[in-house]
Amino acid sequence: QVQLVESGGGTVLPGGSLRLSCAASGNIASLNTMGWDRQAPGKQKELVAHITKGGRTNYTDSVKGRFTISRDYAKNTVYLQMNNVQPEDTAVYYCNADWLDDITSQAGRSWGQGTQVTVSS
Repeated sequence: QVQLVESGGGTVLPGGSLRLSCAASGNIASLNTMGWDRQAPGKQKELVAHITKGGRTNYTDSVKGRFTISRDYAKNTVYLQMNNVQPEDTAVYYCNADWLDDITSQAGRSWGQGTQVTVSS
């Protein structure tokens, strides 16, 4: 199994920046696609961004040009740089990762516990 631990959430002013981090640990043979979802109050969870093992990225339209997803392969960590944040970005952000277990060869997906991002003046 692989565990994900997020950090970096908090409260930020509109137009400000925030950087989320998510570190994976466990019996990792391979981390494939990693990404971030978010869930705002009263809304369904939505994909924010993901990055493949090869480095290809994909973003939901509302964050294009403002958010950047990246990963550090040596640290098994994925990041979400959030710039020019807006009140509508307020949500709990969850990271996720597709992985291959190096002991059982099992493939699976894990989610982090979530980190709150609040954009407010």
